[in-house]
Amino acid sequence: MRILRVSHSAVVDAWRERERELRATGLDVGLLSARAWDEGGTTVQLTPRAGEPVEGVRTFGSHPALFVYAPGPLWRALGQGWDVLDLHEEPFALATAEILALRRLRALLPGRRRRPAPPYVLYSAQNIPKRYPWPFRAFEAAALRGAAAVSVCNEAAARIVRAKGARGAVEVVPLGVDLSVFSPGEAVSPGLSALLPDGVAPVPGPGRPGTGPAGGPVHVGYAGRLAPHKGVDVLLAAARDDDRLHVTLAGDGPSARTLRDRARPLGDRVRFVGPLAGDDLVAFYRSLDVLAVPSLDTPGWIEQFGRVAVEAMACGTPVVASDSGALPDVVGGAGLLVPPGDAGALREALVRVVDEPGLAEALRAQGLTRAASCAWPEVARRYLALYEHATAHPAPTTPAGNPTRAGGEHTPGTGAPPSGGGRLPPEVVLVAYGSPDLVRDALAPLVGKLPLTVVDNSSLPEIREVAELAGARYLDPGRNGGFAAGVNHALRHRQTPGSDVLLLNPDAVVSPEDVLTLQARLHEAPDLASVGPAQVDGDGEAARVVWPYPSPAGTWIEAVGLGSLRRTPADRSFVIGSVLMLRADALEQVGPFDESFFLYAEETDWAYRATLLGRRHLAVPEVQALHLGGATSGDPTRRETHFHASQERYLRKHFGATGWHAARAGVLAGSAARAVALRGTGRDLALLRLRLYARGPLSAEAEMLARPTNPGPTT
Repeated sequence: MRILRVSHSAVVDAWRERERELRATGLDVGLLSARAWDEGGTTVQLTPRAGEPVEGVRTFGSHPALFVYAPGPLWRALGQGWDVLDLHEEPFALATAEILALRRLRALLPGRRRRPAPPYVLYSAQNIPKRYPWPFRAFEAAALRGAAAVSVCNEAAARIVRAKGARGAVEVVPLGVDLSVFSPGEAVSPGLSALLPDGVAPVPGPGRPGTGPAGGPVHVGYAGRLAPHKGVDVLLAAARDDDRLHVTLAGDGPSARTLRDRARPLGDRVRFVGPLAGDDLVAFYRSLDVLAVPSLDTPGWIEQFGRVAVEAMACGTPVVASDSGALPDVVGGAGLLVPPGDAGALREALVRVVDEPGLAEALRAQGLTRAASCAWPEVARRYLALYEHATAHPAPTTPAGNPTRAGGEHTPGTGAPPSGGGRLPPEVVLVAYGSPDLVRDALAPLVGKLPLTVVDNSSLPEIREVAELAGARYLDPGRNGGFAAGVNHALRHRQTPGSDVLLLNPDAVVSPEDVLTLQARLHEAPDLASVGPAQVDGDGEAARVVWPYPSPAGTWIEAVGLGSLRRTPADRSFVIGSVLMLRADALEQVGPFDESFFLYAEETDWAYRATLLGRRHLAVPEVQALHLGGATSGDPTRRETHFHASQERYLRKHFGATGWHAARAGVLAGSAARAVALRGTGRDLALLRLRLYARGPLSAEAEMLARPTNPGPTT
């Protein structure tokens, strides 16, 4: 496979490890980068290694979103017959619009000069849902709409690009760290020794129990740009209130002079050592008791990754970071998090690393594990998966025919053998929010028969107990991000990567034999993405499981009372998600659920995206499941609000603002007519919908979610 990557940031030699690792997998990777670029306040010149296939291209402009490349080298490179074009530029950037325009022009040339336009992959780090001015908004929408895949470096960016119309796979891929460079070691570089705080010696990183006994000095480091949004002034305020804190600041930037003035009263407890790179930076990390990453939230920027945190963890250095932006995901459980801007909390956490017995050692061990998940070989593996998705190429295989990608074999210990045809058994995923009795009933028939995973959005001990008694894997995401977020959390922590997944509501019950029947039917046709069973309620009454996709026209058909006449052809319908089997390769192709859907319509959105990619969904009438329907929600107003907010979200996403307002008018008209014609419960429901749509369901949901609630009977 031949890949052309374009990335202005690849001017930095260390960032080109991604391409080197990809070439090590056998890919032919060409690279275009800037000839020179300002990285962290320092102009970096492109210096290729011997034989490295990277070409420097002249750039015009210095802002990452407002520059363009000289078109000549781009035009020539695009004519060389690549399988995938990988643009490591933001979707709204001028450079992205320029390259995609040249790609399109290449495909329109007549005769021999014409080249088919290769599928393209985009990159985004933007974790604030910004609405850009025209024409950047148009650039972004067009780029995302046509992208075969998008790589992002944080979860928030993934949610944003999906909400803005990305139709291809969206994959969270870390920025990467070279573990052969950033690693625990013994030596401090001679160039750094004279700059280190007093008392810091060249000692082994993994053997440092915290530099002295509890109550002694705490050597704290910061590496990065000296700018207001980085929160360095918060770190200085923390040091001012505790004489034990000795701070070394590595970096430069517009706030350097101001920060030196603020540090002057602290005397020699604060050192400025300037920008560090290479061996000096590694030695700096190894010399510390703890690295501080005190980034702040601002209206226009929050931390998008936090590479210095990963580098420090790879060197065996504990990390204390702000609970801001992507830092909680990057640091995970391998560091301490504090509220951004809280100097007191930061001070306490920095001192705690040294004073609390065993904490520094535990953080080092966890940090090394976390850093390993960001190693360049792992980054390359994830990019390879994106390229395979973009081109529909299968994964490389070993001589024995086994997939070399993770997930080719069943994970031991799940208690379930491969299902029919040598397939892995499906993993059952149940997302819970309270209602432990329902969770117990849903899991009971499947215990010991299939791999079970429970995602507990309510963080309740009772749910953990039920899950553990059932032998299920218990996952606590630490927040209630809604059903879609819960499903995605389970997908990121699969027991058996590469297996099909059965989504099971807590108020639904299905037998293990029927689950395997669903899986068999799922694999009868290659274009099937999902299947679901027939369903009955608690009274044995059949429930509808196949529905047409929402649309403005469909809303008006419902409004005039002709909903029963709507057809559900296979290419324009979906199966409800209360009991739903998702095919593994469809998950790879379509990507995870859109987490902007808090509750309801998340499976509708996923199914529609699958339909756009040529996949189908099927109800299996010979399999029957019990679904109590609404048993997990005791508040009809709350349920209606979530449902119709999700309808608005779906219609806005797939039909735009005009389509949403057309559908809204239909619901208002139909609800008003029913409020006049009906009595009793029907009239009450019509009035509720009238109020919801008059105000806007999304606005009503936002206000409802802002009110604190206790984990109760709502999933």
